[in-house]
Amino acid sequence: MRKTYQFRIYPTRKQTIKLLHVLAMCRHLYNDMLHDRKTAYEDCNCGLSYYDQQRWLPFADYQGVYGHVLQDVLKRVDKAFKAFFRRVKSWEEPGYPRFKGYGRYDSFTYPDVYGHGSKLEGAKLILSKIGAIRIFQHRELEGKVKTCTIKRDGDQWCASFSVELPDAEPVVPQTSVGVDVGITTLATLSDGTEIGNPKTLDKYDSKLRRAHRHLSRKKKGSSNRDKQKVVLSGIYRKVRNIRKDCLHKASRTLSDTYDLIIFEDLQIQNMVKNHHLARSIHDASWGMLISLTTYKAEYAGGAVKLVNPRNTSKECCICGNIQEMPLSQRTYTCPSCGSVMDRDHNAAINIKKGGCLEWQQWKL
Repeated sequence: MRKTYQFRIYPTRKQTIKLLHVLAMCRHLYNDMLHDRKTAYEDCNCGLSYYDQQRWLPFADYQGVYGHVLQDVLKRVDKAFKAFFRRVKSWEEPGYPRFKGYGRYDSFTYPDVYGHGSKLEGAKLILSKIGAIRIFQHRELEGKVKTCTIKRDGDQWCASFSVELPDAEPVVPQTSVGVDVGITTLATLSDGTEIGNPKTLDKYDSKLRRAHRHLSRKKKGSSNRDKQKVVLSGIYRKVRNIRKDCLHKASRTLSDTYDLIIFEDLQIQNMVKNHHLARSIHDASWGMLISLTTYKAEYAGGAVKLVNPRNTSKECCICGNIQEMPLSQRTYTCPSCGSVMDRDHNAAINIKKGGCLEWQQWKL
C-alpha cells in the first residue's frame, strides 16, 4: 500500500527563486506538450503518446530543471489525456485538458527512486538543481520512499514523500459500526456517538468576504493585488487545515475503535446540485472523511464498506416500517412499533445492518 508524508520546508530567498523557476518551466512544458498533442490531432489526425514526446525532450531548452522532473510533466499530460478518453468512452462529461495559466501550476515531482534526485540528510532536503533546503520533519518516514513532490501553497512550501508499505494482514471483524454523515453533526454512529461538525466556512465567512472585497478593489497587475492574493490564500489555507484536522481525528477514532466501518455510498456530485445545501456539503467534506477512514482502516488491518443509501432514513431500524421523512423532521417516530429516536441514529443502525449483511454474504 502507498502512504504519503507531508512536511513543511523553509527555502531561502535564492532557493525560492529557483523553486519558482522550476514551476514556471514545468508549466511551460506542460502547455507546450498539450499544444503539440492538440495540433497533431487537428492537422494530421493522429495522436502523440508519452514516448513520442519523451524522444523530443532532450532537444528542448529547459535549463535549471532536473531531467526526471520534466519527464514527470510529460506523464501528467499523458495522464490527463487518458482520463479524458476514459470519460469519453463512458459517456461522461469529457472535460478536455486545459492549458495551465500563471499561478495554476503549483507542484513538481522527483519521480525516480528516492536518493537520486532528492534525499533527506538530517534537517535538510537535498533537491537536484536547487540545493539543500531546511525541512521540519516532525515524524519518521516508514517504508520505502518512491517519489518526492514539492508543492507551493500561497507563500508556503511543503514536501510530500510517497512511500510504499507492505499490505497489512486483514483481521476478522470483531467490532463494526454504521456511520451516517450529515451537516448538523459531521457523523452519527450506530452506537449513538456523535462527531461534531466544525463548520469552518461559517466561522471564517466574514474574513473571506472582507478579503475578497479588498482583492476586488486592487488594480489588476499591481503588487498590492499580489499581496492581497497571498492574504486570501492564507485564509483559505487556514480553513483547509482546520477541516482536515477534524477529519483526520474523526477517521483515526473510527479506524482505531472498529474493525468494520460502514458508510453510505452517496452520490455527492448529484447532492451538491441542490444550491441550498451545496456549500454545507462541500464544507463537511464527506468524501474526504470516507477516503481518510479507508486508508487508515486498511493500514490497521480493518475494512470500510459502502452500502446502498436507499431508505436508510425512512426505514424503522426495529420493525422495518418505511415512512416518508422530510429533511426538516429530525426525530424518527415509527407509527407501527412506536419507537422514537434521532433520525440520524436510526439511519446509522440501518446502515450497519445492511453493511454487515452484505459482508457476511460476500464472505460466504
